[in-house]
Amino acid sequence: MAMEDDILSSIATSAKIEPKFLQTFHKNIALVQSILDQNRLLINEINQNHESKIPDKLSRNVGLIRELNNNIRRVVDLYANLSDSAKSMEASSEGESAGSDGRAGQKRVRS
Repeated sequence: MAMEDDILSSIATSAKIEPKFLQTFHKNIALVQSILDQNRLLINEINQNHESKIPDKLSRNVGLIRELNNNIRRVVDLYANLSDSAKSMEASSEGESAGSDGRAGQKRVRS
């Protein structure tokens, strides 16, 4: 994990990424990985229960599949939050680089 931290710090420095965004990114990616690991275990259990064809295990799959679906929603939400954070960071950095007249980066309209 230390090597990943070094790489992310290097990217952040060279790309002028805000430390708060990098921290949020790192935290969310770790959470996503944890959820995906849990999903792998759920899927394995669901498959075993299905193959067993034991009624109690098959009915247990209903709850396991609900949990799996909720986990997938959480992953989607985490990625959406990361995307929103990246967009707001990009927008704020574009605003800072717009210059004093606020026109930098705008195309001139020809008449």
